[in-house]
Amino acid sequence: MPDIFIQLSLLLFIVLAVSFIMRILKQPLIVGYILSGVIVGPFVLNLLKNNETIISFSEFGIAFLLFIVGLSLSPRVIKQVGKVSLITGVGQVIFTSLIGYFLGIALGFSSTVSLYIAVALTFSSTIIIMKLLSDKDALDQLYGKISIGFLLIQDFIAIIILIIVSSFSSGADVTTLISGTILKGALMILILAPVSRYILPRLGNFFAKSQEFLFVFAIAWGLGLASLFFYAGFSVEVGALIAGIMLSMSPYSLEVSSKLKPLRDFFIISFFIILGSQMIFGDISRLIFPVILLSLFILIGNPLIVMILMGLLGYSKRTGFMAGLTVAQISEFSLILIALGVKVGHLSQEVLSFVTAIGMITIAGSTYLIMYSDKIYPYISKYLSIFEKKTARQDYFQSKEHDYILFGENRIGFSIMKSFMKMKKDYAIVDFNPERVNKLCTSGKHCIYGDVSNSDFLDNLKIEKAKIVVSTIPEVETNLLLLGKIREKNKDSIVILTARQILETLTLYKAGANYVILPHFLGGQYTAELIEKSGTNKKEYEKAKKNQINDLKERLKEGQEHPKIERS
Repeated sequence: MPDIFIQLSLLLFIVLAVSFIMRILKQPLIVGYILSGVIVGPFVLNLLKNNETIISFSEFGIAFLLFIVGLSLSPRVIKQVGKVSLITGVGQVIFTSLIGYFLGIALGFSSTVSLYIAVALTFSSTIIIMKLLSDKDALDQLYGKISIGFLLIQDFIAIIILIIVSSFSSGADVTTLISGTILKGALMILILAPVSRYILPRLGNFFAKSQEFLFVFAIAWGLGLASLFFYAGFSVEVGALIAGIMLSMSPYSLEVSSKLKPLRDFFIISFFIILGSQMIFGDISRLIFPVILLSLFILIGNPLIVMILMGLLGYSKRTGFMAGLTVAQISEFSLILIALGVKVGHLSQEVLSFVTAIGMITIAGSTYLIMYSDKIYPYISKYLSIFEKKTARQDYFQSKEHDYILFGENRIGFSIMKSFMKMKKDYAIVDFNPERVNKLCTSGKHCIYGDVSNSDFLDNLKIEKAKIVVSTIPEVETNLLLLGKIREKNKDSIVILTARQILETLTLYKAGANYVILPHFLGGQYTAELIEKSGTNKKEYEKAKKNQINDLKERLKEGQEHPKIERS
């Protein structure tokens, strides 16, 4: 026990030190976690001599991560993005495999080795991408939902392939193995679906009376179902994901998600440490050129394949670009597949080191691409038009001038929208969440689905004609683009923007904003004004209280909640 305690403490100290450097360099912490794994691995300090505990922790982290993701994947969301996810996921696997195979042959590898490498290159790390999208608050955006969808399709294909490869060593009949597993899975879901639909909501009401009880129930449900699926022949990851999906229909799914995120963040560090420690490069000096070539294929080629497929399906170039970046790395399944190939005698240890090197390069490279995608996109947007149909989904509205335009009907925008309606102004709401757009349009509000960072979209919207433009989008780069577009042709428009930080606010003011909303300061400012106005008059506070309760009830009907923001 003391040895494990000391080892964990030392590992966390190293992670802290490396993460501190990453924060100073303004780099994603995931890279710091992986580098920490390299440092504690056999190549440097070799501190993971007895790593069973760390591996167990990493499994908990993966289970909690996929459980939380499942909580956001209600059947309604799956239905919404299921078709595009299936087509894109399968299409990307097929095209990447074909191109990767012929690249392997051209680089001098045998047919068997080329086939293994080609298949390994097709899988992207669901765990890393989900963490990155969560850090960017992008899980609820269209591209985030589509990305999760086709990454899960990839994982499903990967599991089938791993079962097939494993059967070579066990001598089992592949067809019988796969059909039996699918039959068991379908039977389990058939049994659990009524439980999720009719019993869980009632149990949730009981558990929710105590926050601690709800916390324990969520952990027991997630890990219990993950274990059940594991003993049925599936992976723990599949069970945790299904457990989350089944609980997603509960009204307490958001509360459960927020409570489990600290656990996820702690345990998932172990996964990245293990991943980094397994980056054993060996003697691959003669394979440097193939490593670089195939890494570039993953970093550039895979996103291009996804952009082409999504463009053909009618999605905007921005949605295709953002979703495409999520496949710009290989996954833990890729390394497991190659390791299995070594185990059954199809591959050499050198091939494992070769693919591991590609993994390290692509994981690090894609992490930067995804984290800074909002800054990269404006610079290359005009070159991506070839991937977008003229009738792309974000442009299905009739061009019309509006006096008042609101970008982002979210928690802040809800009150602003009500003011526009109360003032009976000619307004338009622009939002990038398709669910909100459909709901607002159904309720008779003039709402447009569109991408603010798309210059062509803003031109079509004729934004320069608006008298007042309000953006509740907190990204400073997007707001600077929006502001610049307006000020090019209209110096008189009143432009109200939103920021998270004081320095960002000053930057927007310097660029020409008329007013900048700082959400974290508004509550204190409003309360101060209420105290100055009301003093010790309780009737004024009761009046404010009544108005706030009515507003909150209206927001709950709209499905709004206070944001649960997490930052790495």
